Amino acid sequence: MIFHTELSVIALIGIILLIGIVKKNGIMMVDFALEAERKDGKSPVDAIYQASLLRFRPIMMTTMAALLGALPLALGGGVGSELRRPLGIAIVGGLIFSQMLTLYTTPVMYLYLDRFRLWLKGMRTGNVPLLAHDRTPNSKAL
Repeated sequence: MIFHTELSVIALIGIILLIGIVKKNGIMMVDFALEAERKDGKSPVDAIYQASLLRFRPIMMTTMAALLGALPLALGGGVGSELRRPLGIAIVGGLIFSQMLTLYTTPVMYLYLDRFRLWLKGMRTGNVPLLAHDRTPNSKAL
C-alpha cells in the first residue's frame, strides 16, 4: 500500500521467503538460549541475553545479504521491472520491519513462555508463585 503496488503472486513469494528468513533467525536465538540454560546452567534471562549478543551479528549478516540482494529488484527499472518490483519491495520492506520486531520480541516472548512454563509446573505440583519473580518452592496461591 505504501508503494502503490498490488499484492501479486510474485509479492507472495517474497513474503514466504521473508517468513523463512525471520523464522530461522528467531529459532537460532532460542536454540542458543536453551543450550546455554541446559549446558551452562544459566538463568533464562542470562541465557537469552547471551544468545541475543552471540546471534546478533549472524542475524544481521543474513538480513543484510538478503536485503542487499533484493534491493536491485525493488529499485531497478527496465523491461520486466513491473514483475520484479513487488518481490523486491516485499523482501526489502519486510526484512527491515520484521527483523527489528524479531530482535525485540523474541527475547521478551522467550521470558514470558519460561514464566508460563513455571506457572504450569506450579499448577501441577500445587506450588503456584504469587508473583512472576517469586519462585520459592513453598509459595502457595491465595
